[in-house]
Amino acid sequence: MVAGVVLVVTAPLMGVIALAIRLTMGSPVLFRQPRAGRGGEPFEMVKFRTMRHPAPGEDDGPDSDERRLTRLGRTLRSTSLDELPSLVNVLRGEMSLVGPRPLPVRYLPRYSAHHARRHEVRPGLTGWAQANGRNALGWDEQLDMDVWYVDNRSLALDLRILAATVASVARREGISHEGHATRPEFPGSGLEGATLVE
Repeated sequence: MVAGVVLVVTAPLMGVIALAIRLTMGSPVLFRQPRAGRGGEPFEMVKFRTMRHPAPGEDDGPDSDERRLTRLGRTLRSTSLDELPSLVNVLRGEMSLVGPRPLPVRYLPRYSAHHARRHEVRPGLTGWAQANGRNALGWDEQLDMDVWYVDNRSLALDLRILAATVASVARREGISHEGHATRPEFPGSGLEGATLVE
């Protein structure tokens, strides 16, 4: 119900954002990516696009984010306005308003058994980790917070997380990880700082 109301109220704003993306970055306006949901089941998460397409021969990944992130994209990310289309995922029942942030499906084999417990609940638009550092957190720290949420979730905690998220976004905290435009690739539980080889 909340997701539906917010979608209706923000529809004019989303129309303006979509037009701005179309004029500055071209199409598509939306970014779609398979993410891991409850039980590790994949679903297609939708967000507003914030990066230009990779140039021919350019890598498409965290190391190229700094070059590909546009000025409009930085604004959308810092204000979390790029997340508005994800309310559709909430309406579909693929996500909740609060829960561990959904991460790419390719990360599934990299979790320890402990960190894989983050998939025992539906992922959320925001979560305990997002209310306590967002992208500034290290991977293991974030995943530990996700599991803590799974074990301690309640309506009161969800309301606390939503309020803390609003405050964090207003202060534009934790937008990116130190030294990165977004955040580094997840190498695997307990392997932070290691070189990823696939």
